[in-house]
Amino acid sequence: MKIQIYTMQTVSEAIAAAEAGVDYLGLTPANRGLPGEISFATAREIADALKGKASRVALSVESDLAAIADMVAAVRPDVLHLCGDITLVTPDHVRQLRETLLPLYPGLGILQAIPMTGPEALDHAAAFEPYCDSFILDSVAAHIGGIGAAGVTHDWSLSRAIVERSRLPVILAGGLGPDNVAAAIAAVKPWAVDSLTHTNKPLPEGGFRKDIDRIKAFVTAARAA
Repeated sequence: MKIQIYTMQTVSEAIAAAEAGVDYLGLTPANRGLPGEISFATAREIADALKGKASRVALSVESDLAAIADMVAAVRPDVLHLCGDITLVTPDHVRQLRETLLPLYPGLGILQAIPMTGPEALDHAAAFEPYCDSFILDSVAAHIGGIGAAGVTHDWSLSRAIVERSRLPVILAGGLGPDNVAAAIAAVKPWAVDSLTHTNKPLPEGGFRKDIDRIKAFVTAARAA
């Protein structure tokens, strides 16, 4: 079972998460008020520090393809995580991004977020499948831009249906923590699991840092399942 954890904000917590056994570490390079967002420069610093220790994933909620490409150029992740509005970044746009970026960054993976809002998620996954390398099935919150960071679970039976139908690796996300990840794996049988909200340590002044003990518990529970 592969494990992905969002969102790293400092080199030290990213290294600690990698040492805890996390395979994929997520970065949020943005200036949109997203949870745990960091500057492109900080994201690049973390990505450089993680080289050889874990795979680096950088998300984008942008709809402008040039802006997405600029972020990839600045951060140089191993995986580009597209989690913006799928009506604005369509399967054809993902195809265009793939044709533009892969010659420049060989080996770059494209992780497409699928909003798990209902049965239509199966159709969305089928439409994107030819143009990405993996899926992340995530919950949506109206007060947070893009797909994900909602901190709540969704209908795992729909996620299971996508796992059964897709030829791509599928990451299950949305409200997962040490207490429910084993049940989620049993229900969905994904390739990997992802956690953001439920492996955070809230700060008194607002915001958060990662809770390394909760990350370790998440890794242990996921691998045991």
